[in-house]
Amino acid sequence: MKETGDFGEAVCARYLRKKGYTLRASQWRCRFGEIDLVAEKGGVLCVVEVKLRSNLSRGLPREAVNWRKRQRLRSAAACYLSTYEIDLPVRFDVAEVYTDGGYTVTDFRYIENAFTFE
Repeated sequence: MKETGDFGEAVCARYLRKKGYTLRASQWRCRFGEIDLVAEKGGVLCVVEVKLRSNLSRGLPREAVNWRKRQRLRSAAACYLSTYEIDLPVRFDVAEVYTDGGYTVTDFRYIENAFTFE
């Protein structure tokens, strides 16, 4: 499970770099939880939740970022900002990585502003 999650995060990291983002952290942990990727572009700090799926039997990947997960991500982002004394606007994005059940990406969707800080 962790191995496939790491694969999804690597796919997303490559996408972000290709789009001109600077990666600041991956798998950043604090007492509130984990942030998959932290990236920056154009003076905006992006907190990215990566979801990998090989089928839709459990719904769309973005649907797994429910109210509780969003709350944990908001708290972890606030912790990240205070830990590194960062004063940038924050955007929460969700990356959906679809595979064939192995390590072949069949689709990739990047959702900017998937939810807000509040």
